Amino acid sequence: MSTNVAIEIKDLTKKYDDKIAVDGINLEIYKGECFGLLGPNGAGKSTTMKMMYCSALVSSGELYVLGLNVKKNYREIKSRIGVVPQEDGLDPDFTVLENLLVYASFHNIPVAEADLRAQALLRLMKLEEYQDRSVETLSGGMKRRLAIARGLINSPEVVFLDEPTTGLDPQARVWIWDFFKHLKSEKSTLVLTTHYMEEAEQMCDRVAIIDGGRILTVGKPRDLIRELIGKEVVEFDTNPVDLNYYLGRLRAEGFSYQVIKDTVSVLVKENQEGRRVVDLIASDKIFIRKPTLNDVFLKLAGHQLRDE
Repeated sequence: MSTNVAIEIKDLTKKYDDKIAVDGINLEIYKGECFGLLGPNGAGKSTTMKMMYCSALVSSGELYVLGLNVKKNYREIKSRIGVVPQEDGLDPDFTVLENLLVYASFHNIPVAEADLRAQALLRLMKLEEYQDRSVETLSGGMKRRLAIARGLINSPEVVFLDEPTTGLDPQARVWIWDFFKHLKSEKSTLVLTTHYMEEAEQMCDRVAIIDGGRILTVGKPRDLIRELIGKEVVEFDTNPVDLNYYLGRLRAEGFSYQVIKDTVSVLVKENQEGRRVVDLIASDKIFIRKPTLNDVFLKLAGHQLRDE
């Protein structure tokens, strides 16, 4: 295992009875990078992450975190990582500060040191004025920030973030994005799952798109966009009566496209080709835009994000 690799996965499988949740994946995550696991609900991304932070057992294959085998060294791994799960799991019987101090005790951090770390994290998270309040009095965004602070109390080498901004308002999401950028600047290794493609595109150095328990592709967001989508996307709305006619014209001209309900997205490899598509389509609801990671996701997974 290279000294630059934080997490190494070889033929990793997870089964629940007869159901295969993770189906023989291989992956390396490097130290100091922000890596995103993307996919629809039930794709296997959260299960993969849970095996990484030793919350789910490995059925078969090999998984190493910081050079340690999760099957044998899970106690040491847990002491060196931080986890921010989907459900905050904050204790409503304790104050904001007490939530951090109790969690620090689980890591055997001396009381004086724990208090110093907790106070520093509360300042960093803009929560210091709320330290003596009940968790129940916090907003959703504040609770999320406290959960992140809790995940950092042991100064982890790798931080796992499972849907870190789900359910937050846009302002809270932007604040948390900025904080993650701060962590990246300090060379922390971040592994996150998210349903927000724009979040992954902004935050992640590399991403893996997972569906059906298998990895469909791995790469830098901008490289995947360029290789799989192209320079532009021409998008237009149509009705079911005209849809097949327009798709036939696009196929005849050699264009690739994706159809979601009544919207057609045409993938354009070269900038000048966008105007050709516009000339082919007689729609008053047509525009040209820059491609995004969401286009990559839809092309590979073949559908929008599924409901639970």
